[in-house]
Amino acid sequence: MRSAVTLCRVAEAAAGPFVFHDELESGFRKAAELGFDAVELFLPGPDAVPIADIKALQDRHQLAIAAVGTGAGMVKHGLSLTDPDPARRAAALEFIGSMIDFGGALGAPAILGSMQGRHGGMVSRDQAIGWLAGALQKTGDRAAAFSVPFIYEPLNRYETNLFNHAASAVDFLRQGDIGNVVLLADLFHMAIEERDIAASLLAMGDLLGHVHWADSNRQAMGFGHTPTGPIAAVLREMNYRGHLSAEVLPLPSPDEAARQTIASIHQHFPAETA
Repeated sequence: MRSAVTLCRVAEAAAGPFVFHDELESGFRKAAELGFDAVELFLPGPDAVPIADIKALQDRHQLAIAAVGTGAGMVKHGLSLTDPDPARRAAALEFIGSMIDFGGALGAPAILGSMQGRHGGMVSRDQAIGWLAGALQKTGDRAAAFSVPFIYEPLNRYETNLFNHAASAVDFLRQGDIGNVVLLADLFHMAIEERDIAASLLAMGDLLGHVHWADSNRQAMGFGHTPTGPIAAVLREMNYRGHLSAEVLPLPSPDEAARQTIASIHQHFPAETA
């Protein structure tokens, strides 16, 4: 099992669920010192940091890039794939595409979370789902050029009204024949929406591509009340080999959140992390 921790350099997301908000050199160094295998990057855009600089940090600290987020498109620019304005939808798709290219150059997939948007007002559910499906077909194809998948994240009801449950997201991807797109299982969102997190993970099957290892209160796993044992057992049963990534609040401090995360991963996956 591969571990990852989030590094965020988006000023507008300073209060968000990311562990380290330091300069990247410091974040990479701390991640390596604490024993993580990878970092998950949340940057303002594809040109925020030269790819060569990221690769140099990887080499220096021997860390992989687990994934790159696209949420800056929403928090910085207010873009979403379900905006009623076609020009804004096109701008959202292009921003995501640029992050796919950025991540792909690093061998990492990009994640679609908040930029999926929502339906309501002038936008019907059918319209929003249709726009999302069309966008995912394009992002899946664009990511395939780098031999990485594109990652779609169902969110809780307070953040989107498109797909909140694993089962409906699986049906959406399979029935739409949307290729090279996998699902992100964020355990914080799932603690709100799913009746049985472990069973929902199992239902994702081969579409499970990434896990945000977060507790019920969006803190590091072990600081809330998520029943972690059954979840870990199902991930082993599924032979999941992706990342368990700490997209969590930096509480009670960034270092403590990171240490608790790596401790919980080693506790529940001792053989895989030995």
